[in-house]
Amino acid sequence: MRIGPYALPNNLAVAPMAGVTDRPFRQLCKRLGAGYAVSEMVASNPALRRTAKSIRRIDHAGEVAPIAVQIAGADPAMMADAARYNVDRGAQIVDINMGCPAKKVCNVAAGSALLSDEPRVAAILGAVVAAAGVPVTLKIRTGPAPDRRNAVRIARIAESAGIAALAVHGRTRACAFTGDVEYATIAEVKRAVAIPVIANGDVDSPGRAKRVLDATGADGLMIGRAAQGRPWIFREIAHYLATGERLPPPEVREVRALVVAHLHDHYSFHGVETGLRTARKHVGWYVEGLDGGEAFRRAFNACDSTAAQLAAIDAFFDRLAAKGDRIHEASASAEGAACDRAAAARAQPRPWVGEALAA
Repeated sequence: MRIGPYALPNNLAVAPMAGVTDRPFRQLCKRLGAGYAVSEMVASNPALRRTAKSIRRIDHAGEVAPIAVQIAGADPAMMADAARYNVDRGAQIVDINMGCPAKKVCNVAAGSALLSDEPRVAAILGAVVAAAGVPVTLKIRTGPAPDRRNAVRIARIAESAGIAALAVHGRTRACAFTGDVEYATIAEVKRAVAIPVIANGDVDSPGRAKRVLDATGADGLMIGRAAQGRPWIFREIAHYLATGERLPPPEVREVRALVVAHLHDHYSFHGVETGLRTARKHVGWYVEGLDGGEAFRRAFNACDSTAAQLAAIDAFFDRLAAKGDRIHEASASAEGAACDRAAAARAQPRPWVGEALAA
């Protein structure tokens, strides 16, 4: 799959998730098989650019190209300025957020709230494409609500404006993360435009990935929540799509090494004070569903230093290794376990989604 001049290693992308897809997590996913990753959304409001959180979000040091930055906002001129600002700081692709359903974002007429205002969509896309000087992509949902689906019209507007690729989450703004994904609507979008279309929504296993590609005809897949605590899902899917065979669950020793390396990168990137606190959610996802994982998560959250957190990780994985060489949560039914994880994730509140506009 190509986005502008960039030929991607494969057609698997990491979905932008505020508070999750920071640089350490994006780099980890790319090392584990993702061909493309989009940053956490960055607010277009220049008044928010100098916060510590916003500064971290535009730090791309050492990141594998192409560097893609997602911007969010509702004013065409402000969005155009945000595109130029991020390109000047290393963005090689600019992604526009019109898919976030969080109230904090939609209440300022940004994210998926924009889908209700097609003329404004056209104005924003035109302004950003004209200003960026690099490929511009767009992420949307299928419409404002089930009785007002307009993804095909939005896709045609995007193509006419010069958008280089389109990611579609197969639910409406009103549905948020509940209910079935509308793969048929994504297929309609794919048939309506010639630009690359990336399918997003509940892609949580190799088998589901293949079925979604077959059902939609999409050029690629975007994976978000299923990669939380399971970043190796990208290599599992890539291997299955290439061979039709499923990889065995990862070895305990590999996952331990991945988690420890991720934590070190996380502390370095966020600083000790913030990193100590924000590491908890990542570790909670890593141990979800594992033997003793819930008790460990509670104990880990009480750790008051990075050294204590790392020691706790070592002790937990020592216990797992004593019971077998491989991670057991994914062994008996990898696909069923993945679906269960995704269902549980959909049922949980996701307070971080709107953080970008409040940074």
